[in-house]
Amino acid sequence: MTIEDRLRAWKIPVGMRTIKTTIAVILALLVVQPYGTSTAKVVFATIGAMSAVGPTFKASAVACLTQICSVTVGAVMAVIMAELKVPPMAAVGIGIIILLWMYQYSHLKLLPVLPCLVLVNICLTPEIEAAPYALGRLWDTAIGLGIGMLINTLVFPYDNSQKIRQTMVSLDSDLIEFLEDMFDGDEHQPEAGSIGRKIAALEGQLKLFADQRLFRRKRQKRELQTLRTCEDIAHELLIELETLQNMKRKGTLNEENRHTLQELGATLSQTHHQRPESVEDVVVNYHVARALQLRKDLKAELAGRAERKRGKM
Repeated sequence: MTIEDRLRAWKIPVGMRTIKTTIAVILALLVVQPYGTSTAKVVFATIGAMSAVGPTFKASAVACLTQICSVTVGAVMAVIMAELKVPPMAAVGIGIIILLWMYQYSHLKLLPVLPCLVLVNICLTPEIEAAPYALGRLWDTAIGLGIGMLINTLVFPYDNSQKIRQTMVSLDSDLIEFLEDMFDGDEHQPEAGSIGRKIAALEGQLKLFADQRLFRRKRQKRELQTLRTCEDIAHELLIELETLQNMKRKGTLNEENRHTLQELGATLSQTHHQRPESVEDVVVNYHVARALQLRKDLKAELAGRAERKRGKM
């Protein structure tokens, strides 16, 4: 059981990321008090610490680079305006236009709010010198960023591999429920939509897992390959279920598929009639057999992954 699972079991309404962010902010404040330089060092360190605690290492690194680059770009723009002797309000207007154009032209998926704020603060406060202000802000922000990055990376690093595995395991019961609903003898037809949504959610979780790479990269890469294989199998399984769902006429299960489903706990009320096999029978049994085989492949991949993890402990 993970730390987050324990928190939910204890009914504590906060997640691990919230706790890590709080720890990062407190430590950043303790460090920036004696070692900070700017008058607003507490604010800058807090922003840095909160920005660095992302859901993955990659997100944290991007946040750190964003903060540092934004302060630098805003300060450089303010220095240029000052050297050109542009009046304060005009400098703000021209500078913001240039910054917004730069961000839009370079297709950065970042908000230009921070460099604009730095520009405005420097241009409208005559006693502020651009270079010392930028260096001081960078230093105080870097304290928060560094502490936030360390906390996020080393203290209970985010690991969603168990959540991914649980989702894939739950597909097994969803499959049996789908086939049971299809061949239980009533007129109600099952829908594969919920299974499709679950598989779609897996893609986002696997993206998070891939962005967590920092330590043990080879091991994590191998595990990611296994999880990707499981995802591919799940997509193939969804195709089979959607094909069964879209059949206008259901065929009759053959004895082999019926026996397999009953062994898996499915309750089937449809009986097998001794009659010549129709085209619908052949088609439906092919897709049911294919779905059951994909289920076995998925379980084998998950079992092999669990066995490899135990062998490395």
